[in-house]
Amino acid sequence: MIFKQLQSGGDRNYAYIIASQDTRECAVVDPSPDPSAVIKAVREEGLKVKYLINTHLHFDHSGGNDYFLKINSNFNAASIVPVNCSSNTRVADGTILNLGELKLEIIHTPGHTMDSICVKVQDKLITGDTLFVGKVGGTYSEHEAIAEFESLKKIMKLAPGTGVWPGHDYGVSPSSTIGAELEGNPFIKRLSDFNEFLLLKRNWAQYKKEHGIK
Repeated sequence: MIFKQLQSGGDRNYAYIIASQDTRECAVVDPSPDPSAVIKAVREEGLKVKYLINTHLHFDHSGGNDYFLKINSNFNAASIVPVNCSSNTRVADGTILNLGELKLEIIHTPGHTMDSICVKVQDKLITGDTLFVGKVGGTYSEHEAIAEFESLKKIMKLAPGTGVWPGHDYGVSPSSTIGAELEGNPFIKRLSDFNEFLLLKRNWAQYKKEHGIK
């Protein structure tokens, strides 16, 4: 497997490339409004874009979509399959996307947005804005916070060694693991009590100040 995490502008956004070593087919995840690093990597590796995936539709994750969907011939592809790039391209929870020898699993994780997904391939989980290193995605209502709470409990059931690859460089490192987040993420430590989870979300600025978190 070829797996690349790329700085992609915005507010410390990450984009990802997942590719088959055998077929050179790839999936592009979350191209930002500045997808130049993704485009460069696709061309340098000689990859064929098969899937374009958005973890959610906020512009800083989906703003680069048109570079891929409207100029397919530049990416060695007759057509590129959009996944979760609009209301018409949503796929069911648990959907498997075949990419050469690889199988990409789509995991619905509503909360930060109601269309949020994670993408699992082998021992790696691309979490978008559902889970960051040491933090979680923002929510704007108690309803969204409840959805995020349940989504986080869902992905925390994955094997502890599963890599966590977030949508932004907001933590102390570019990636983490499920096990490390279980041990060190203050939000994850509160997944047994929604009221405590919500209280932390509402007082996150003060918590960060008290604990020296940027």
